[in-house]
Amino acid sequence: MGTENKHLTVMLQEAVDALVHDARGSYVDGTFGRGGHSRAVLGRLAPEGRLLAFDKDTQAVAHAQATMDDSRFSIRHASFAEMAELPDASVDGILLDLGVSSPQIDTPDRGFSFRHDGPLDMRMDTTRGQSVAQWLATAEQAEIVEVIRDYGEERFAAPIAKAIVARRQEPGGITRTSELAQLVAGAVKTREPGQDPATRTFQALRIFINAELEELRQALDTSLRILRPAGTLVIISFHSLEDRIVKQFMVQHSKTVFDRRQPALPQHLLGNDAVCKLRQVRRMRPSAHEVAANPRARSAVLRAAVRNGDAA
Repeated sequence: MGTENKHLTVMLQEAVDALVHDARGSYVDGTFGRGGHSRAVLGRLAPEGRLLAFDKDTQAVAHAQATMDDSRFSIRHASFAEMAELPDASVDGILLDLGVSSPQIDTPDRGFSFRHDGPLDMRMDTTRGQSVAQWLATAEQAEIVEVIRDYGEERFAAPIAKAIVARRQEPGGITRTSELAQLVAGAVKTREPGQDPATRTFQALRIFINAELEELRQALDTSLRILRPAGTLVIISFHSLEDRIVKQFMVQHSKTVFDRRQPALPQHLLGNDAVCKLRQVRRMRPSAHEVAANPRARSAVLRAAVRNGDAA
């Protein structure tokens, strides 16, 4: 069985149910992956509906071009941050599934997994940017500490970074996932039951090398501009850093803003600047049945919000 057949789309029906509210609308799947969500969205759309997908991974784009024979569908080889190029109020819904796809994890040459030996790469888009191996070869020790600590929430970031810097002085440097995993295992003294010592470090380096959190913040800001009134924003996160950003964004923009320096006025006299831009509608976790069938879904959190029609 090929890797593409192994990918199970997380929270498929929940995400599409939250996303699609107008069968004739225009939607964005910001993370095509292997197309599970995109196919389900197209299944809900009328002939007039449209779906635009984004993906930084050339393999995902090639898969879409080979398998998505639907005139309502198009895909761009780009980060979802490039949604910023879309016109104002042009989209009825945006879906972002922030997880790494199974084919990416399970393909050793991509370098995402500490369980499979392969080149230490981790780039979503292998046509540009530095690999993790290239970055680790020259980064200052303090910078390595900061990345592993802040993006991996790893309390042993300092000894891990020290071990990396010491090892890279040896001939050949650090070029394989197995080499990094072994280094981390030697530097991490304790770990939660069932979690590999390298988990947090690999997560941190992947997030950093792909600028994942920065692109997420850009996409969230863009969503307020390109969503039509009543448009939906649906995001599936897989770790606390992502979910915290999404939650704080939705909370921030679903609150009514008052200028406390001004005298109190009745609600109907307040201007548009006081009207919240989003309305949070849903927070969901995968069912026990889904987690049993697909253990990679266990950390997923789905959050959905609706763009208010009278927001400023």
